[in-house]
Amino acid sequence: MRIVSNTSPIWNIASIDRLDLLKNQFSEVIIPYEVKEELHLESDYPEVEKINNAINLEWIKIKTLNFINLKNSLILDLDQGEAAAIALAIELNIGKILIDESDGRMKAKAVGLTPTGVLGVLLRAKSENIIESMKDEMNKLKHEAGFFISESLFQKVLLYAKE
Repeated sequence: MRIVSNTSPIWNIASIDRLDLLKNQFSEVIIPYEVKEELHLESDYPEVEKINNAINLEWIKIKTLNFINLKNSLILDLDQGEAAAIALAIELNIGKILIDESDGRMKAKAVGLTPTGVLGVLLRAKSENIIESMKDEMNKLKHEAGFFISESLFQKVLLYAKE
């Protein structure tokens, strides 16, 4: 299954050294050029080497958006990467999008896409026995990636993961 991704899910998953989960769950992760720019792939952050490796192995692919009208209308409410990712998913007729920000998720749903996020990727990995502890992975996200998870969501996800 292919998926289009926004910037933050790729960055956050790379921050906890779990890009392998994306490779296991999706045949192809596609990012628009705008997301590539937001990832600052020429910088020396540790995440960059991991992301560049995935791009070089061609399971993360960069695509240029051909029709920018939808992106331009979405920019009124979203940032460049979110708007471009939603527009590219529609352009490529890919029904799923990897996006965490609530505004982006709402817009994605409004245009008929099915959003999933970092926690969804982790939950799927947990259900497939690829990761042992949802709690440990969420704590890594919070403390290593600076990913915000409210306490109520944290507890809800643990219940769902049967932890």
